[in-house]
Amino acid sequence: MTTENDFSHATVTTRVTVRDLLPRDLPACTWSGSATHLRHVERELTRAAAGEVDYLAVCTPVDLPVAIGGVDYQVSQGAGTLWQLAVLPALQSCGLGTLLVRAAEQRIRNRGLRRAELAVEEDNPRARALYERLGYVAHGREPDAWDEEGPDGSIRRHETMCILMRKSL
Repeated sequence: MTTENDFSHATVTTRVTVRDLLPRDLPACTWSGSATHLRHVERELTRAAAGEVDYLAVCTPVDLPVAIGGVDYQVSQGAGTLWQLAVLPALQSCGLGTLLVRAAEQRIRNRGLRRAELAVEEDNPRARALYERLGYVAHGREPDAWDEEGPDGSIRRHETMCILMRKSL
């Protein structure tokens, strides 16, 4: 039963836009990772300026990024490789990841490429289900590793096994 004073549920609809991620956006992207991660993203924006990658942001009407991710054109010949895809946790499962992936795929097509690739951690079934729903097919596995920053500022190596996925565009 819902009463007129029950404000526990609401549906909010808003427009979002997809654009290039800019250095000025990074302070608003702390939800996507640690300071170490954001320094890495900042370096990738330098590569974007050189045309080696695209780094996208899905933004709210007040221009705040709520989903970000990149396409690297240097990893696999004839393909764009999606990586560092992230959606603000409170807004996951709202279609923003789908929008981000589709925008990235369009960037790949705009470069005349007809294949998108990505790697997803084996212990991330939610992301894998999204990619499969969008037409990506697993074609292998490989280990991956990167540095992670702990809450105390310490750096540790994160090692994982990833499922390699691809899609013809």
